[in-house]
Amino acid sequence: MQSSYPKLPENFLLGGAISSSQAEGAFDADGRGLETQDLRFFDAKWDRSTRDQHRNLNINLSEYQQALNSTKTENYPLRRGIDFYHQYPDDIKLLAASGLKIFRTSISWGRIYPNGDELEPNQAGLDYYRKLFETCHKYGMQVFVTILHYSVPVHLVEAYNGWQCRKMIDFYVKLAKTLFEQLGELVDYWLPFNEINASRFNPYNGVAIIRDNFKNEHDYLQASFQALHHQFVANARVIQLGHELLPGSKFGGMIARFTTYPATCKPADIFKAYTDENIKNYFYTDVEARGYYPTYIQKYFKQQQISIQTTPEDTKLLKENTVDFLSFSYYMSMIDTVDQEKYHSTSGNLVSGLKNPYLKTSEWGWQIDPEGLRTSLNSMYDRYQLPLFIAENGIGARDTLHNNTVEDDYRIDYIAAHLNEISKAIFEDGVPVIGYTLWGVIDIVSCGTLEMSKRYGIIYVDLDDAGHGTGKRYLKKSYYWIQQLLGTLKE
Repeated sequence: MQSSYPKLPENFLLGGAISSSQAEGAFDADGRGLETQDLRFFDAKWDRSTRDQHRNLNINLSEYQQALNSTKTENYPLRRGIDFYHQYPDDIKLLAASGLKIFRTSISWGRIYPNGDELEPNQAGLDYYRKLFETCHKYGMQVFVTILHYSVPVHLVEAYNGWQCRKMIDFYVKLAKTLFEQLGELVDYWLPFNEINASRFNPYNGVAIIRDNFKNEHDYLQASFQALHHQFVANARVIQLGHELLPGSKFGGMIARFTTYPATCKPADIFKAYTDENIKNYFYTDVEARGYYPTYIQKYFKQQQISIQTTPEDTKLLKENTVDFLSFSYYMSMIDTVDQEKYHSTSGNLVSGLKNPYLKTSEWGWQIDPEGLRTSLNSMYDRYQLPLFIAENGIGARDTLHNNTVEDDYRIDYIAAHLNEISKAIFEDGVPVIGYTLWGVIDIVSCGTLEMSKRYGIIYVDLDDAGHGTGKRYLKKSYYWIQQLLGTLKE
């Protein structure tokens, strides 16, 4: 276990993150509408192989229709979460007692506009988030809000085909405007879209489209990128509106960061890694931070015969309403090569990659690469010269509760190693890093595999993969380590 604490600036925002769909539960309470994440199926009886086969898969039409017709929570873990909706007062108090400085969560669109296209919002949903954010501030934690973390009202898929439809922009901007007007004074940082590159790597999560609705892969790809364009425009409009209604407010962009190394010094490998970094990562942040579609993506679109329907107004909006900071999730790195058959593949966040022989892996096959985080921070700051925020980082593990705690030294080592690399990026490299929010800071349902047993938190929640258990919260060893670390920042 790490014996010393990472050196961090006193004003560094070390905090924790969750999403509404993975934590809140209460999927049909107080007027909430059904959302796309509520439809994802899981069977706790599946063996490891079957679970891995279903990891973060795009939903098919048969599963979608079956879920629409079911009101149960048994096979839909994201409907029950950890009941954060009802237990948030105690959960926030526990998190704040660890010393965390900021709490990141997302808004359930269906709690505010149950169908997504109503004229008036659901007051019960607004009241819930007001009380939640006020509780955070009561205990001294800042609030970091993700407006859309994958899940959209199912009605928007049924009536408008998700983000393929340009009308989604107006519905989303209306949601944002409601949040700004009703809750704006309680939010310290805004993130319009979680991992906006999910549009390409998991279009059901990212842009609410279903693969089976398309006759071939080209049409599916075309729809994914057109839907993404609508999100880019919505992102710019929300930033424009937010800056008008909330002067001085901070809006960020976010991707799932796929840090990619060439497998060898073979020139072809180097160029392939460079190209894939552009397509998987920088395309999205180039649009959000620079305000235009870069040349390399135009080349890619031409190769793939992708044609984006856009307007001169879109071009102007993107250029004039770029982000104030950039954020990303960072869980692993990967390697790339033109000789892919020579390497084994390994799992990861949203996508799988080729296994780096120099790195260890987690229980779920994600490669552990703290130094890659420093590399990512440097490369992103060099490219954009904007403040950075690590919006997600953490390790999923099968924790064992014993004597009302978890001896999770492996989690402490993981967090400490990544914070040490952040420290080097700040103090040695001069990268302005605003903060770091530990993903799944309290145990929640895993987005990728829908398992409860894949735990990320510093607080243990007594629920199993089938949703059975007391739901009680227990403090892990990592909780006390975080508490002590944060105590050193005040010394």
